[in-house]
This record gives sequence, C-alpha cells and structure tokens, in this order.
Amino acid sequence: MVNTKISRRDFHKSTVLGAASLAMSAGPMVRNVVGANDRISIGLIGAGGMGQGDLRDMLRTGQVDCLAVADPYVPNRDTAIMLTNGAAKGYNDFRELLDRKDIDAVIIATPDHWHAIPMIMACQAGKDVYVEKPLSHTLVEGRHMVQAAEKYNRVVQVGTQQRSGAHFQKVVELVRGGSIGKVTLAETWIHGNEYPVGLECQPDTQAPPWFDYNLWLGPAPDRPYKQVRTLRTFRWFWDYSGGILTDWGTHLLDIVNWAMGVEAPRTISAMGGKYVLDDCRETPDTLDVTYEYPASPVSGKDFLVRFSNRVANSHGPDGHGYGIQFYGTDGTLFVDRDGYTLWPEATRVGPDRVANHNVIHGEGSSQHYPHVVNFLDCVRSRQKPHSDVATMHRSTSVGLLGDISYKLGRKLTWDAEREQFPDDAEANKLLTKEYRKPWGLI
Repeated sequence: MVNTKISRRDFHKSTVLGAASLAMSAGPMVRNVVGANDRISIGLIGAGGMGQGDLRDMLRTGQVDCLAVADPYVPNRDTAIMLTNGAAKGYNDFRELLDRKDIDAVIIATPDHWHAIPMIMACQAGKDVYVEKPLSHTLVEGRHMVQAAEKYNRVVQVGTQQRSGAHFQKVVELVRGGSIGKVTLAETWIHGNEYPVGLECQPDTQAPPWFDYNLWLGPAPDRPYKQVRTLRTFRWFWDYSGGILTDWGTHLLDIVNWAMGVEAPRTISAMGGKYVLDDCRETPDTLDVTYEYPASPVSGKDFLVRFSNRVANSHGPDGHGYGIQFYGTDGTLFVDRDGYTLWPEATRVGPDRVANHNVIHGEGSSQHYPHVVNFLDCVRSRQKPHSDVATMHRSTSVGLLGDISYKLGRKLTWDAEREQFPDDAEANKLLTKEYRKPWGLI
C-alpha cells in the first residue's frame, strides 16, 4: 500500500511534498454512496489535454458536478476550471482534493508515473476512480492498484476507451465466433515520422513560477528542469513513462488480449533502438516486439503477437498509420478507430476454380463518450466497468514486459500467475522502481 505517514500539519509546514495525509490512511472507508438518481460529484487530478477531454465528456453527460481540479501546472488547472464555468475549486496538491468528503469520484489524468499513488489514495478515501491508461508505470504498481480497488470496494475504470466502441466489440465477436478461423498471428503497430528534428534538446533552466515542478516530479528522480521532459512529451522519458509501447500500445494490445481471451504472453522479445533521430528522447525511434502466447481459448492454439513502432517512417500495413490485424486460417481482420475490414480467405471449390468471398466492412463508432457513461453507470450500480482495473492491469503489463525486454536486450520468459520472470533476478528488478522520498509503495 502507499506510504501515508506524513501528516497534514507537516505538509503545510514543509516544502517537500510527500505521501498522503493521515486522513487518507485511516483504513477502509465507504463514503459517498451514490443513489440511482443522484448527481455525481467529481474531482479532476491532472488537467492536461487528456484530463480536459475526460472532464468535457463527464460534464456532457449532465450527470456530474465537478467540484475541484488539482494540477501543479497552473495554466492547465485554470483552463479546466473554466470548463466548469468557474464552479470548481483549484488545488496545487491533489491530496487536498482527496480530503474533501463531498467528492464521490475522481479522474486521474496525470503523467504515467503519477497514476498509482493518487489512485490508491482515492480508493482509501472511498472514491471511485477513472484513471487514464496506461494503468501503471511498473507491474508492481499495477498489482497494488488492483489490490486497493478490491480492498476498498471501489469502481475503477481505466481509459482504454476502445472497449466501449461498438465496432471494437463487433470485432471481438467476429474473432471469438470463428469468423476468421484459427488465429495464428495478431499484428499491432503505430507509425509516424518525426525525422529529422525529433524532440528539441534543451539546456537546463528554472521552471516557470506557475509550475510546481517538484510536485510534478513527485516520486520520480530529481532532474534539472527542461520543458521537453514535461507536459505532452514526458512519454519519451523512462522516468515518467514506458514510451509509445505503453501509451498507444496499451490500446492496441488490449484489444488482442480481449479478442483472443488471453491475459499474458509466455515469452517476450523486443528489439530496436535510436537508429535515426539524434534528439533528446530516451525511448527508441524504432521498436519491434514479438510475444509468444500460450493456447488461446478461442482457437485452442498457441499464437504470436507483434507490436511495431517507428517514428521516422509513417507507412504501416496497407497504408494504415496504426491498427490491429488478426490473421486467421479463414480470413484477415483489420480494425482501427475508424472501422474494420474482414478479408475472407479464398476457398478452392474444384481443381481449376477458386471462390473469392465478399470483403466485409464495418463503420467506426464512438468510444470515449460511451466509456465515460459506462463508468458513471457503474458508480451507481457497483457493477464492473468495461475496462476494470484487474483486466487492464494485465493489458498494461504486456507493454511493460516489452519495455523490460528492450532494456535488457534479450528474450524473457514470463510466469503470469506469479508475475515473475522465473530464475531471472536482473529482469525481476525492473518490475518495480525506486521512489523519491517521501513518496513510495510499501
């Protein structure tokens, strides 16, 4: 659980921002039980682009009142407050938001390294949670988050909104129903081109006065301030994220897990590097990961999954910059957010004749708004949401495992039940991380 030893009085006296107040560590709480017809009071933690998008759709439902916004970057905080017509109170520190008894649920849309601690504290405070993907920054964090949701009986929806899209649900139905036969390979990719500039390398400087950079860092290592390491581009630095593999890869690999009825790969092999871009990013500009999965309950056979990312060439399979493609014995099925296409395999009907079957197309569907509605429905019903925390821990783990293989430069074997690499202390060390005091998981 989260280390919650620092008191609120000490917090006010100190400029060092640490773990939660004693009010957050008082054991299981079940507060703010929402009735079927009650409005839901929410708070937003992390008010950048995705947080603002989440808040817009929450407000659009007409079911919520946003009472508070917490973000150490004042311009984002002020913009989010404007979305509430000034009704929300602004906070620098998210713990003050969590101390409020009148908030039923929170959105957590912080950088990845800040997902676990406020999510666990929100559960301790009796609040339901909509947390952005990827669920966690490490596998150990993810397991703690699952345990917190279960211990405090909280509804937790992860922002893998494709699960709420009707056409993604249809694709899962097609794969599971055998429409493309036995699947031997699923391919996922996201390609773009930032060549030749990439991320601008910047000198160390001082954070602007409207940005509490120390709080933004939180449990991450103390690094000199560079704007490029924060805000939208934090994803390309290991201190705060797992790169594109845990960012977009979580969306893509989650659909594969879901459609194939699996939770985790058996082996992971990642290769890549910074082959082209001479910029300040730490994550690779070229990456390929191959996962070997044990037998799927859908087809009864082992199968492979591939993930590919390039940031110096944008042409993907069939010209798609990103997507998911299932290769089955009876057909090939492609899906992205705009729709899906199923190409049946031709069948031989005689010694000299092949029957070609009609290609099937499906239109795209709304995903984010119904995902938000599903969360609010579950806050009231206490049912499991579409992207529940336990399932999303497994989907997030797939990308995290790929990052570990990449960092070590070798193939890994994974024991999903124990969440360990058997007899591999070097790899197991990367399942967690060091936390800058006084933040941490114990």
